[in-house]
Amino acid sequence: MVDYQNLKFKAGIEVHQQLETHKLFCSCPSLVNDPNKATNIIKRKLRATEGELGEIDIAASHEIEKGKEFSYEVRNSSSCLMELDECPPHDINKEALDIALEISLLFKANIVDEINVMRKIVIDGSNVSGFQRTMLIATNGYINTSKGIVKIPTIYLEEEAAKKIDENDYVEYSLDRLGVPLVEIDTDSSIKDSEHAREVASIIGMILRSTNKVKRGIGSIRQDVNLSILGKGRIEIKGFQDLRYMPKVIESEVLRLEKLKEIKSEVRRANPDGSTEYLRPLPGAARLYPETDIAPIRITKEKLTTIKLPELIVEKALEIEKNYDISPEQSVNIIKEGYYNLFLDVASKIKKEYSGFLAETILSVPKELRRKHNIEYKFNHKLFIDVFEAFNLDKISKNSIFEIFLEDSKGKKISLNNYKIIDGKELIKEIEKIVKEKKDLGFNAIMGLVMSEYKGKVDGRKAAEIINRMIK
Repeated sequence: MVDYQNLKFKAGIEVHQQLETHKLFCSCPSLVNDPNKATNIIKRKLRATEGELGEIDIAASHEIEKGKEFSYEVRNSSSCLMELDECPPHDINKEALDIALEISLLFKANIVDEINVMRKIVIDGSNVSGFQRTMLIATNGYINTSKGIVKIPTIYLEEEAAKKIDENDYVEYSLDRLGVPLVEIDTDSSIKDSEHAREVASIIGMILRSTNKVKRGIGSIRQDVNLSILGKGRIEIKGFQDLRYMPKVIESEVLRLEKLKEIKSEVRRANPDGSTEYLRPLPGAARLYPETDIAPIRITKEKLTTIKLPELIVEKALEIEKNYDISPEQSVNIIKEGYYNLFLDVASKIKKEYSGFLAETILSVPKELRRKHNIEYKFNHKLFIDVFEAFNLDKISKNSIFEIFLEDSKGKKISLNNYKIIDGKELIKEIEKIVKEKKDLGFNAIMGLVMSEYKGKVDGRKAAEIINRMIK
């Protein structure tokens, strides 16, 4: 077991989150994964330039030594001359800037008075121009965690990189993702251990999702971990997309560093098996220089008063957990999956004792349809409300609800009358008939026959009560 305290472990996290709006310096949509065919392919070879300090960055020099050439797939539906570096940047995407300001305020950070766009030298091919535009938005934010306050010294708004699609004679990229607005949230080095790192990343992700203005799905949010132990250089581990394996990777990296006598600061890639692999030297300040094509942007107090802050996911989760009979995990997942309004709309119309089943249905049905039937399903809001109102009035049973949504997912017309629970008197007659005909069968066998015959049209509890009375 790793003794983080004795090793003088230090760690911080960089979280990169794509915003749900058009690209940062042009009007192209941020499709990220554009399904259209490439309309053109261009080829480039990049070179390093000196940064503001008059030096060439060590990471840039490392890439130059590789001597690589790059090709880029162009799609007119998601890129223009801006992505090709054939025209100056347009005015900054004001919506993206407002979202970055909103995010900064949620982290209780201090917004800078004037935003200056900088160029960050990147010549691994992920930017056609050889640089990424980035700008400092806010400083001195923080979050509360189970192990104390973790500070957020800086928050940036910047361009997303192009997406690598292959590597042969040329390194091949697609330009659909290039230029998508991205916020970067950097913590200080006060993270205590591997599990604390996962908690911090999870809290930051929760705050970002609270805005409902960030992209969702694999690749839309990425975490990099910077860590060090006593007497060893700083390591940056890139490529975390699943927080579940973050603790394992951090623990493995600390154990690797312990075994080495000396190590230089470097960037490594995280692997799902817990290992890491070398990527390049750690970049420094020499890679930054001012962007001369974009004027500074003043941020006034009046501007900040127009930014409306959302209720945080954790606050919404506490609200529905308190008011309804559901677990903390269910409440958080309902918010994360975007079902908050649907849950409240239905929960307000049914008995409180059914709220647990309501939460279970909302969370499990889409997953089960995906797992069992390979169907991506989104609830029809009206149908969902109708189903639970009917269930609340004992018109349909629990057992029929999954079947209803399965049929809806296949595009079939739904009539709840087809799932109506059998009248109590009729059910008694039918069970009485089965019991007389199958005198040698026990409770479980009779119950199975009844449920098989009437599927979702019978309430299991009522059927069990009737059978028990009859076979005593």
